[in-house]
Amino acid sequence: MVLDVSTVLTWILFVALFPIAFFWLRRAWRIVFKRDFSEVALKRGMPPANPAKFAPFTAVINFVCGIIIVMVIYGVLVLQLEYETWSSTAGVTIWSKFLLDFMLSRHAHPIAWGRKKKAADESASGSGK
Repeated sequence: MVLDVSTVLTWILFVALFPIAFFWLRRAWRIVFKRDFSEVALKRGMPPANPAKFAPFTAVINFVCGIIIVMVIYGVLVLQLEYETWSSTAGVTIWSKFLLDFMLSRHAHPIAWGRKKKAADESASGSGK
């Protein structure tokens, strides 16, 4: 085995799969069993108005992606999957999870189009008196 950049990056990717799977499965556990919605559909660190509404979707995304990563780890260690197979599966899973979380957070925080509400206008103009 030659120690070059490709080998080092391969090992970094493989070792990184362990904490990735742990955090994603732990997040799914917290949402489902502990009813902790503090990390559901965050946008700029702020939760949506009703995080319980989006919690099942976040839990499913985290659980499915976490299980896929665990299966990739199992495949590398026990089944001895080829590099192209496990790295592509892990890469697609990681990117899919990030994109699905991004889409869910944007759906949970809709953009308010049009004019602002009167209450917001009155409080802004009332502070200038």
